This record gives sequence, C-alpha cells and structure tokens, in this order.
Amino acid sequence: MNKPKIAWITDTTASLSKEFINKHHIHVIPLHVVINDKFYKETIDITEEDFYNRMKNEDGKFQSSQPNIGDIVDLYEKLKGEYEFGIAIHASSTLTGTYQTSVMAAEMAGFKLFAIDSNTGSYPLSFLVKRGIELVEQGLEIGEVVDQLNKLREHTRLFLVPSNLDQLHKSGRVSGSQKILASLFNIKPILSIEDGTAKIKDKVRTEKKAHAWLVNHLKEDLETKSVQKVAIVHANDQEKANGLEKVINETFPTIETETLMLITVAGVHTGVGTLGLSWVTE
Repeated sequence: MNKPKIAWITDTTASLSKEFINKHHIHVIPLHVVINDKFYKETIDITEEDFYNRMKNEDGKFQSSQPNIGDIVDLYEKLKGEYEFGIAIHASSTLTGTYQTSVMAAEMAGFKLFAIDSNTGSYPLSFLVKRGIELVEQGLEIGEVVDQLNKLREHTRLFLVPSNLDQLHKSGRVSGSQKILASLFNIKPILSIEDGTAKIKDKVRTEKKAHAWLVNHLKEDLETKSVQKVAIVHANDQEKANGLEKVINETFPTIETETLMLITVAGVHTGVGTLGLSWVTE
C-alpha cells in the first residue's frame, strides 16, 4: 500500500534549520514584523539578527503581524494539485492568528488540512514538526499522528527572561511604574509560554538568579521525566547564551544542547538580550 503524499506546513515561529526544511520539503508560512509601519516577511525580507540589531539601534515601533490570507490561499491552491492532504503545525493561536488564518485559507482553497495549534512556538514547535514527520515515517495513521502531537503539547517548556522591561512596556505588557520599580530593584520577570499564552511565572532579583531558576526547573522535570535535548534561546546575545549553555552542559552532561535565535514575534515583546530555556519532556 502506497503512503499518502503529505504536505508539511508550519510558520516562521518554528525554529527549523534551512537544511531540515529543504530535506523534508516543509512549506514555511512567513509571519510579518513591522518596523515603523513597514512590513517585512520574517526570514525572507529580514533576518532575526537584522531585526534585533535594528531594535537595538533604532527608535520607533517594532511590532508583529500575521500572514496575508491571500498568500496562504495561493499556497494551498498549489499544494492541492501536488499532495493528498496537508498537516499544518502552527504557533499558539492565542499569540498569533496564523493558525486560524491557515485553517480558513485551506477551506477557501478546498485543500484537505489537518491543522494543529501547537500552543507554543520556537524550539517546542520545531520539536512537534520533527516528531510528526517521524511518526508518519513510522507508518502511523494520520489520526494517531495528530492525537500524539496534541498530547505532546502539554510536555513543552519555554521560559524567557527579558534583559529589561523596555519592550514589554512599549508593547503594553507592563506599566510605566512597574518598569521603573523593576529597574530600581533589578527585578527580572520570568515568562512562561503555557496553555498557549505568555504568563509571568516568577520574578527574581538578578540575572544570575534567573539562570539558577531555569536550571532548577529543568532539574525538577528530570526527577520524573526524560529530556533528550535543551535549547538555549537568545535575542541576539550569543555570549550570554553560551554562558547559559555552559552551565547546562556542566550540570546535565548527558543532555544535548543547542542555541537558537529567539523568534522575532516573541522578541517584539521581550526585547534585545532576552535569554531563555526550552525543552520537551517525555
């Protein structure tokens, strides 16, 4: 029996390498970043590094925007003639409208689509895409693949520590008085992407304590679960990321690590210098 020809679709919030995207013929829908009202397609018109450099050195408004539905309809019209159906795994529908737009575009194009709201982004989203491809290659039925990926969403961890509250203040996530108090007392909020939304998980006094908090949460998970790989995510601060990676390698020598640039859609809110840790438990 021949395997069905499946189109894999995700968006630019999934931190996938170009090599992996090309190898598995993944169709990546670009989100937009908006700098002073000018739109740029992520990874096409502007790299993450360029975005963070501009955020650091330019005044003005830095925002994000979901893809144009017409572009996705065009993509699905094309895929309809080449594939039996598609599996789309998108960033959290609470944080961006990309998932809803993708589903609507598939209906408009008459393209059969199994869409999954990952409830996350960045490394955990890339993990879900990779796992989905593995499950299909193992011969699982499509319903079982979708079911397993939906269950895996609860096992994703993504914690972010903004270097300061400037961008959170500009994007309306914290008030002016909170920003002043945080800078006076050197308070670092720790953000968690949980159930599809961003929450302030904790507040600590220094960056060192924030890093210790991240390491301790990984330790807690490892008491009852296994973790194969940990991703250190950063908003254009490789030196800081290398420092945290060194701590992870020394504390957990059997766990694989990698460093990734933080997706710009998150960086719009958390700002340059944000550092984070992400993993998926099994």
